[in-house]
Amino acid sequence: MSGELEQIISVRVLTTPEAGESVGALLESIFGTTASVWASDGSGEAKVTVYLERESIDLAEEASLGEGLDVLRAVGLDLGAGDWEVEPVKREDWSESWKKHFSPIQVGDRLLVKPDWEEIEPKLGQAVVILNPGMSFGTGHHATTLFCLRQLAECVPVGGGKSLLDAGTGSGILAISAAKLGYGPVEAWDFDPVAVQVARRNAEQNGLAHLLAFEERDLTKMPLGGRQFDVVCANLMSELLVAEKAKLASWLAPAGRLVLAGILEEQFAGVEAAFCGFGMELIAAESLDEWRSGTFQFSN
Repeated sequence: MSGELEQIISVRVLTTPEAGESVGALLESIFGTTASVWASDGSGEAKVTVYLERESIDLAEEASLGEGLDVLRAVGLDLGAGDWEVEPVKREDWSESWKKHFSPIQVGDRLLVKPDWEEIEPKLGQAVVILNPGMSFGTGHHATTLFCLRQLAECVPVGGGKSLLDAGTGSGILAISAAKLGYGPVEAWDFDPVAVQVARRNAEQNGLAHLLAFEERDLTKMPLGGRQFDVVCANLMSELLVAEKAKLASWLAPAGRLVLAGILEEQFAGVEAAFCGFGMELIAAESLDEWRSGTFQFSN
């Protein structure tokens, strides 16, 4: 990260452990950076926090946060207090908090995701992805990202490359992991310009800047058809997945796999119906916390 910005703030929501992931996804959708969820043992409380390099949040963000929390309550999620606050944070406090709560991730025997301060030896033949804290940062701990990583590892190319599209790349963790696993070519883009910048830095840190070109693109404005990929990962909100199903399906090669995540458990049936009605079938699915993710293929 170039230069030291004057101010870091935290946006924190006090809620329940069971609502932590859903509140974290809400904060991520508003502020474009992955939230940390810290639960207090035995208290029934959880603190969900995002860190931003700025002095305040604006009125539109305040309104979106309040409305989003109301929506989560309306679908029956117990938010507990559901109070939120914005506070200044010392840079050193923010940095050390990430070091305490970002642990390495083992994705089977094929992939290890870790920060550079962790001295852990990879298994024989295990690809290693280095990711350090950033203001727009996906660590892979979130249930939806973890499912995508497992699917990438399961479909890893043997003896030849498989092409991959990472739609809504965030920190770039999926695209970087795919390149490390041997996928190629890999295309990745995101709506958020800050996320694109962070993804580029992460690719450079992993020695992949020459292979990965992260672009700023808006899925809703992209054309139908064009280049097709062996694997398409779309870790996006369920409403966007359903609305843009024709585009996502058009970018998938005939025998390819479409990995969909970012879907709340109660919304998954609607997503499944939308894509199965488009001539696809669900071949793998997993539920974790309040989230359910799935992999689809065109029916024979």
